[in-house]
Amino acid sequence: KTDGLSLSIRGAEDRISELPEDLLLQILSYIPTENVIATSVLSRRWRSLWKMVPNLKFDFKFDPKIESKYHQTLLDNVYRSLTLHKAPVLESLHLNFKRGTAGLNIGMWIATAFARHVRKLVLINERVIFHFNDTLEILKIQNYILLDLPSPVCLKSLRELHLYHVKFKDEESVSNLLGGCPCLEDLVVHSDSNIDVKTFTIAVPSLHRLTIEDLNPGRGKGGYVINAPCLKYLNINGFDWLEFCLIENAPELVEAEIIDVIDITNENILESLTYVKRLSLDLSLLEIKFPTGKIFYQLVYLELGTYYSMWWKLLSLMLDSSPKLQILKLNNVSNLIKKGLYGLRWNPPKCVAECLLFHLEKLLWIGYEWQQGDENEVATYILENARCLKKATFSTKSIDPDKMEKLEKRREMLNELANVSRASNSCHLVFDSI
Repeated sequence: KTDGLSLSIRGAEDRISELPEDLLLQILSYIPTENVIATSVLSRRWRSLWKMVPNLKFDFKFDPKIESKYHQTLLDNVYRSLTLHKAPVLESLHLNFKRGTAGLNIGMWIATAFARHVRKLVLINERVIFHFNDTLEILKIQNYILLDLPSPVCLKSLRELHLYHVKFKDEESVSNLLGGCPCLEDLVVHSDSNIDVKTFTIAVPSLHRLTIEDLNPGRGKGGYVINAPCLKYLNINGFDWLEFCLIENAPELVEAEIIDVIDITNENILESLTYVKRLSLDLSLLEIKFPTGKIFYQLVYLELGTYYSMWWKLLSLMLDSSPKLQILKLNNVSNLIKKGLYGLRWNPPKCVAECLLFHLEKLLWIGYEWQQGDENEVATYILENARCLKKATFSTKSIDPDKMEKLEKRREMLNELANVSRASNSCHLVFDSI
């Protein structure tokens, strides 16, 4: 028995051995490699089958109470699997050891994997520097590893790079890594620890997708500079503690998600997104400037968080600046009290936005706060002015069945909304709960 793979070597009962080899290899690819190796004792059919498995995964948690001889056996299995591997291409190698346990073996294993033309490499808890490779397509490095790259790397085929909690010695190390990936299309940077790099410059001409999540409250001054002329998708999250995020060059952007960004020094964040077609925003105008005189000419889909107080001010500006908007999604799934200032009321715009008059077709409101006056007023305003609206869905948060008074109050408020005189005769109104 090997992690759910159980064989009975008794005539017709050994049904799994009768499966085609390609299917068996696919099954073995989902099993930890140390267990895959153990299948070699099952029967003659399985003796060498493990050598053809295209995906190798070693995920060991070393226990100091276990004899070092057992540890060495595990390490020997890694080297044995790589040297005896016979598949035409090693699709992936996943290495996760307790930091520093394997010592210099890691470098030798990776060199062997490169000789087997590995396409995907995942390194967890290990600091390994390699500068040249022609076949690697996906690289994932994870868990507080310091990268010191005094000279450029050359990863000619790398398409995806994921950096989870990776530190760089200096800005030159960042440049030497990203600058050595001429085919890089997808970059993910996740950080929640202090980083020595003040300016993290992402200058990648081939980049199509970029995700940055920086949740470090103690980072201090510093930030990101983005120069990616082919960028199509951008997701930035958690910049509460950064000094800046400059999007210098990203004219091909189609879709962007901006969450918890504070950039009080300039208007660059939103100003750089005026050509996108799909935009998701979860931020407050109290903490970020809205670009004056800018129009989102291509925007057809807008998702806006209603978690912050005065969220409706940003909504009004976006509606007025997005003449072709077709789909509007408002989202408040948080149970927290809204951030920001209170005592200010939403005032309807003096002129109805062009998108409400000619283009808006769908409204989806998740977490609609029926008891909030500003949300009722905004919902009423949209229904009364959106001439082309085809469907409006309001999803409210669930209420305990025993709270009859609150249930009745919600029913009354939703009935009032349903009776609003709608600008669109074909608008279908839907109420549900989340």
